[in-house]
Amino acid sequence: SSAEVKCSLCVVGIQALAEMNRWREVLSWVLQYYHVPEHLPPKVLELCILLYSKVGEPQVMLEVGSSWLRDQTNKSLSEYGSLLELYLLQVLLPLGRFEGAEELVRVCDVLDSEQQLAFLGTIGESRCQWSQQEEMRSVAEEQHDAVTESVLGALSQKLLTMLTLLRRALRSMSSHFYLLPYKKMLLATFLLYLVVVRLDPASPTSLPFIYKLVQLFRQAWAAVLSPIHRPPIRD
Repeated sequence: SSAEVKCSLCVVGIQALAEMNRWREVLSWVLQYYHVPEHLPPKVLELCILLYSKVGEPQVMLEVGSSWLRDQTNKSLSEYGSLLELYLLQVLLPLGRFEGAEELVRVCDVLDSEQQLAFLGTIGESRCQWSQQEEMRSVAEEQHDAVTESVLGALSQKLLTMLTLLRRALRSMSSHFYLLPYKKMLLATFLLYLVVVRLDPASPTSLPFIYKLVQLFRQAWAAVLSPIHRPPIRD
């Protein structure tokens, strides 16, 4: 029939898109031909669930699978029970939707009491495993935070020690700097300036530069040294 041919072509299209790593387009591409999730053939729905579960994106099929399973027409299909189990194991339980899974099983009138108990038992086991994994994850996060905190504490202690040593070195340098005679420093700076700029002190054109040099040195001296440690300056 045309429906079977359409389903077969969609199956081939899904496989082709998956092989080309275009699995994100699969669901939207399929719905272009079936329009609503309730009209998806069981084989197409099965492939979509397996595909998105394999790539680690089961949440894509969350609403689609729920709509298909709640449709009364689909409940009469022979594949309904297997698709319900597949939806539970590959979509709801990996996402931690335990309450939704239990509700779906309890309201399903297609399953008998034994099948419901079996599904509910599977859901309970998965819930216990999920809780254990969450506890292990929380313990691992606490240990990681403790290790990170200890490392940061050690680094901060080393940084504090380095800053203390740097402060002591700067203080020692400043104390030696204060002991230097002012006149010798001024003379050395003046001679260095003459050597670098190559000015003739006897030339009248060099007097403005010398005056600016003396003024800059006085300003730097006033800015660097505090009044307590500043030696007396005499013209």
